[in-house]
Amino acid sequence: MKRVAVLGATGSIGRQALEVCDANPALEVCALASGSSDLAELERAYPNARAQVGGDLAGLLDAAEPDIVLNAVVGFAGLPATLWALERGITLALANKESLVAAGELALAAWERGGGLLLPVDSEHSAVFQCLEGRGREAVDSIVLTASGGPFRGRTRDELADVSVREALAHPTWSMGPKITIDSATLANKGLELIEAHFLFGLPYERIEVVIHPTSIVHSLVRFRDGAAFAHLGYPDMRVPISFALTYPDRAPTAIPPLDVASGLTLEFHAPDVEAFPLLRLAREAGVGGGTYPCVFNAANEVAVQAFLDGRIGFLDIGVTVEHVLENVDGARARDVHDLVEADAEARRLATVPVG
Repeated sequence: MKRVAVLGATGSIGRQALEVCDANPALEVCALASGSSDLAELERAYPNARAQVGGDLAGLLDAAEPDIVLNAVVGFAGLPATLWALERGITLALANKESLVAAGELALAAWERGGGLLLPVDSEHSAVFQCLEGRGREAVDSIVLTASGGPFRGRTRDELADVSVREALAHPTWSMGPKITIDSATLANKGLELIEAHFLFGLPYERIEVVIHPTSIVHSLVRFRDGAAFAHLGYPDMRVPISFALTYPDRAPTAIPPLDVASGLTLEFHAPDVEAFPLLRLAREAGVGGGTYPCVFNAANEVAVQAFLDGRIGFLDIGVTVEHVLENVDGARARDVHDLVEADAEARRLATVPVG
């Protein structure tokens, strides 16, 4: 029996993680956390689990003593739980990419000290992880992360000027929460995944490629030095990478049907349009810049996305805001978490200042 703490339990990933736990008798939910949503319904469903709305995630985890932490908290707020698990060598099933993007080298140092498992829950990184299993990193040439292109795939920058929140939330292939859905529409999500892949797999940015793949069947590819490429394919359903992480290394069965390759699958790929979707370019530049630039990118994007969801700025203003913030910070390396928190706060302050 593995004790699982589900953080972000009321969100899309959290609820699907609970489905996976319910279907697997070897998994016991020992803790539930939500940023602001009421947990009364889940407390009734999991009476033996410790539950907490907001507050100190590290304190909750100390009390719950999980074997696995499923971190699906949205944004920078997930950082304390990520560091808690990494420092202690507790298996971390990471859906909160923002904490690894923001913490970067500090998170890697904590992972090295703790020596535990870090299992990515993002479908793309889970795919890369599986393609790399049992293979030396020296054999890897490059990795390719796929993106559906979101609801605005193929549109020019001019055609994006007046898109609505409702349109941006209509993702064509994945069912996700509002923040990550907007990030998918702007390609900021793929930018965050690019930075996350750099830290997870230790590859330089020039060996991490992003391509548009509208059907979301191929989740990632790994190219090897001998010219071969391995791909991970499957229907777009987050329960697959969630189950892989929570039951690793057993690969437990799920309710997802196997891929029907005779059904007329179309596997189309093309390069992203970084003029229409500049956040992917800005993320790569932040990653290459290093220091706290990835943290700043993440913070500014969080503020701008919320402003868009609230109707205070337009869709294209998200990228304008993030670029403005990146141009007005020094990106100095964080010596500790205190420096990281300061960089995050400064980026958020700058992101709230009207641009132009």
